[in-house]
Amino acid sequence: MTITPAPMHLLPELGALIGDRVVTDGSGGEYEHAYAATGRLTKRVPLSGAHEVEMATTAAREALVVYKSMSMNERRCLLLRAAELVRKDTDLLGSLTTVDTGTPKIATDMAAEWGADFLEYNAAWVDRIGGEVRPADQGRPVHAYTLDEPYGVIGAMTPFNAPIIATCMVLGPVLAAGNTIVVKPSHLAPYGILRLGELFLEAGYPPGVVNIVPGPGSPAGEALVRSPHTDKIFFEGATSTARKVLIAAAESGPKPVALELGGKSPAIIFDDVDLDAAVAATIGGGFTLGGQGCVLGTRLLVQGSVYDGYVEKAVALASSIVLGDPFAEATMMGPVVNALASERILDVISDAVETRQGKLVAGGERVGGELADGYFIAPTLFADVDDSAPIAREEIFGPVLSIIRFDDEADALRIANDSDYGLGAYVYTNDVGRVHRMTNGIESGIVYVNGSPSAGPTPGLPFGGIKHSGFGRLGGIEAIREFTRPKTVMMFL
Repeated sequence: MTITPAPMHLLPELGALIGDRVVTDGSGGEYEHAYAATGRLTKRVPLSGAHEVEMATTAAREALVVYKSMSMNERRCLLLRAAELVRKDTDLLGSLTTVDTGTPKIATDMAAEWGADFLEYNAAWVDRIGGEVRPADQGRPVHAYTLDEPYGVIGAMTPFNAPIIATCMVLGPVLAAGNTIVVKPSHLAPYGILRLGELFLEAGYPPGVVNIVPGPGSPAGEALVRSPHTDKIFFEGATSTARKVLIAAAESGPKPVALELGGKSPAIIFDDVDLDAAVAATIGGGFTLGGQGCVLGTRLLVQGSVYDGYVEKAVALASSIVLGDPFAEATMMGPVVNALASERILDVISDAVETRQGKLVAGGERVGGELADGYFIAPTLFADVDDSAPIAREEIFGPVLSIIRFDDEADALRIANDSDYGLGAYVYTNDVGRVHRMTNGIESGIVYVNGSPSAGPTPGLPFGGIKHSGFGRLGGIEAIREFTRPKTVMMFL
């Protein structure tokens, strides 16, 4: 198998996009980015540090005056124009994201399309954001109403695994609400996001409204949170990092924070469903993005009466997943993002085998042969996993799924909710009453019934979690509310 080399001629100029220029100083050092499918260096990425963050937040603060003075029609048209350019640039954005992460291009192209969908959806909110008249008893006539106003400058930190859609999910409501923004994307995936920033300039956004500062959590992320110019922080990533974000936000303000964090989502398969369909949905969905997805169903809860049959079919399907060239249409799963991630995931698998956390029934190793130079890990399944095992409780962020047996509805709910996380959950059953009982009882921000979100997140619906999976929502009017704050006005008559 021949791996298509990374298309070096497509890669944008690297640095921080501040205002309308690329700053290449890189006070945060540099990152040697390797294409995950081959392990070969693409470029040395200059990383933003406190210096670039200060420049970007200052630019965003200055641009806020200009952006807030624009008419609603102008801001709506800008967002629609940006969506149009993103859609037209899908092929390039997809290619850059594939180089960024190793994710198959068929998936990264779709992610760019979904990003455009979010921008278009939020454009429709620009002239619908407002307040409302409220009754007020003051012992005298009073006209009371509320105004929904932008926060000002938003500092946003987005993850590597699906950078275009994740960033567009934030940019849409932030800009529709009238804020400016500084985005700190993961330094692991800098290429696609820098191109995305260029498209917003091409759409006509005033310089400084959208700024991109690729850098590590320290010092860039901490500087962004602590900056006197940022009015609210949005963070998407690991729960352990989120704790640091909350501390920095408390010490520097305090300032408000919204968090979209990790997950250990249960997928509950009852014995009344088509087993082949359930296997296809859970195994195919669980290994999406090479398992590097926060909402993926990574705990597979299977009713005892169909457990053995499910395991047999799951092993067969997992073993048939095609790994290979991310630019080839036939490839179903790519590598994990880099060497460090590969080593970490393989260590988790090795520890699970050694400590007998479950029975390894598929995968478990780094793929060799023609793929040996890349960071490919075979789709891995553990059966007979106890809910207390680390692989059933900790987010692995790799192609590792745990299969857990349950007896009845009560047992399934107990296991599903016995988790620190609460982002997503999946239920497979043909019993309508059971659907309602389970969705009412499951502790998570999102529940998918008899399917997985193969068409991507839906712009009009809120996306977010509870418990250690965070707080705050993207999507729908909830995202608009996330980036606006109410002001009360009382006119005494």
